[in-house]
Amino acid sequence: MVALNRYYKITKFYNFLRETAIKGAITIAIFLLIFIIVDYFFLDTRAIFESLVNDYSPKFIFLVFYISETILGLLPPEIFIAWSAKMSNPWLYLTGLASLSYLGGITAYYLGKLTFKIPVVKNYLENKIAIHLVNLRKWGSIFVVVGAMLPLPHSIVSFACGLIKYDFKHYLLWALFRFLRFYIYGVVIFNVI
Repeated sequence: MVALNRYYKITKFYNFLRETAIKGAITIAIFLLIFIIVDYFFLDTRAIFESLVNDYSPKFIFLVFYISETILGLLPPEIFIAWSAKMSNPWLYLTGLASLSYLGGITAYYLGKLTFKIPVVKNYLENKIAIHLVNLRKWGSIFVVVGAMLPLPHSIVSFACGLIKYDFKHYLLWALFRFLRFYIYGVVIFNVI
C-alpha cells in the first residue's frame, strides 16, 4: 500500500484526481445555480418539460438522447433527466436514459477504435502525445469513472478510450458508474422539478 501511494505521488495521479474532482464539483454547482436562476427568473421549466412530454414521443426523445450520447454529448443529460421526471414512471424512463447513455458510450468507444485506424490519427497519437497515452492507459479506470460520473461528455471519454485501445472489458465495467450518476442526478432533479 505504501508503494502504491508513493507511485501515485510520483506519477502525479493525486494531482490529476484532485483537479478533476474540483472541476467536476464546480461544474455541478454552476449547472444547478444556472438552472435555478433560469427557472426562477426567466423560464417556466415545468411548462417546457410538460411540452416535451406532450409534444414528442418518448421514442423520439430517446433517439435524440442516444445520438447526443454517442456524438460528443452535445446535449446535457440533465435536460433528459428532468424530462423523465415528468413521465408516468420516472425511474423507468431514467433507467432507459442511463442504458442509452451506456450504449452511446460503447458506440463512441468503437468509433474511437475505428478512428485510430486512420494513419494520420495513429501517427499523431503515437508520436505527439505518447506520454499522455501512457498515463491514460495507466489511469484508464479512473478516467472512465470520472467521465461516467462528472458532467464531462461521456462520449468524448468513451471515444478517447477506444482511440487509445483501453481494454474493452475494463471500459464496460467502469462505465457502469454512468448508471449511478443518472440515479444520483435523478434524485436531485426529481426533487427540484
